[in-house]
Formats: sequence, C-alpha cells, structure tokens
Amino acid sequence: MASATFSLFSSSLTPTATLSLNHRFSAPKTALAFSNFGFLSSHTLTLSSRRSLTPLPKSSESETSVIEVESSEPNPEGLQVVKEQPPEVPKREEIFAVVMIGSRQYIVFPGRYIYTQRLKGANVNDKIILNRVLLVGTKTSTYIGKPVVSNAAVHAVVEEQGLNPKVIVFKYKKKKNYRRNIGHRQPNTRIRITGITGYEDSPAVTLDS
Repeated sequence: MASATFSLFSSSLTPTATLSLNHRFSAPKTALAFSNFGFLSSHTLTLSSRRSLTPLPKSSESETSVIEVESSEPNPEGLQVVKEQPPEVPKREEIFAVVMIGSRQYIVFPGRYIYTQRLKGANVNDKIILNRVLLVGTKTSTYIGKPVVSNAAVHAVVEEQGLNPKVIVFKYKKKKNYRRNIGHRQPNTRIRITGITGYEDSPAVTLDS
C-alpha cells in the first residue's frame, strides 16, 4: 500500500488541504479533504472507482450461424413421395359465333357467359339451343350466313334469372310543383355457352395463312 500527503498553506485564510492517495489492488480509493479554519467548515470529497471487468464475448460466441442440414436417411418402409400435379385445363376451342337473340346480336365464345334479355319460359339449368347464327369464325375459316348459317347451332345453359342495375326515371315540370322519381330494373338472363356445332356443312371462306 502506498500513501502520499500534500499540505498547502495560505497567509490570508490559512486553509489546509490534504490529499491522500491510497492504492489497493482490490478497491482503489482516492480521498481529498479540505479544511478551512477561517470559516470553521470542513469539506471532504471522496472519489471511489471500482471497475468490474466483464469478459467480452469472442467473435465465435457472439456471431454464430446455425445451419440446419436435413438428414438424408433412407425411408425404412420404402415409400416414395410423389408430388401431385394440378390437372391440366383443356384449351378452349378457337371458335366464335355471332348469334341473334330477340332483336340484338351477341358475339359468343365456348365456355363464356353473356347477359341477354329475359328468356321467357327458361328456368335455371335448362339447356337451350340458339338457331339464329349469323356468322361462325374459326382460326382458318369463316362461315357467313345469308342471312343465317345453315344447320349451325349454339348450345347454352341457363345459369341465372336476374335484373339489371336500377335506372332512375325522374320527371319534372317547372312552376307546377310536379316531380316524379321512378326506378326501373330490366329483367335479364345469364347463359353460358357450351358449344357451337353444325356449321361444317356450310360453304366457308378460307383465310390466306
């Protein structure tokens, strides 16, 4: 243990300052004491520093990467895992037709659905045949009706009997206090086209490829 003492004297206030340094291996401690005889007061300042050394983690311990490796052990039962592939969706036939329903003309494709005006007497899931086919087109040929394609037919299934979005009918007359607000929903039918047949016997216009 080492000890050092310093004394300072002043002529006016005659203060005495004592600095004591004590060094120990376990807990180093620094003590500083001031005594002022003029004001009859004593001040003592003690500084103590204790440092606890914490071992720093090694780079191998702080930054560790875990890699999981799947074990490739043979299956004891001899079972093979086969992934099921989704069923292939058949390609749609590259054909279309122009058919007249009521007083309107519609272009139809197999597998798609259309909304038409209300078909009276048709219920849901009923199969219908549309005979007024004006035109049939394929990838290489076109069958034009005069006015309809002979023996051509469009097959469809009724899916829904519904109503169109509401249409507001508003009537107004100025200076007469006349206002009428009426809503109307036109009934419709949704049909899905299942196929187009019977057009092969008609004369075709072949497109130059």
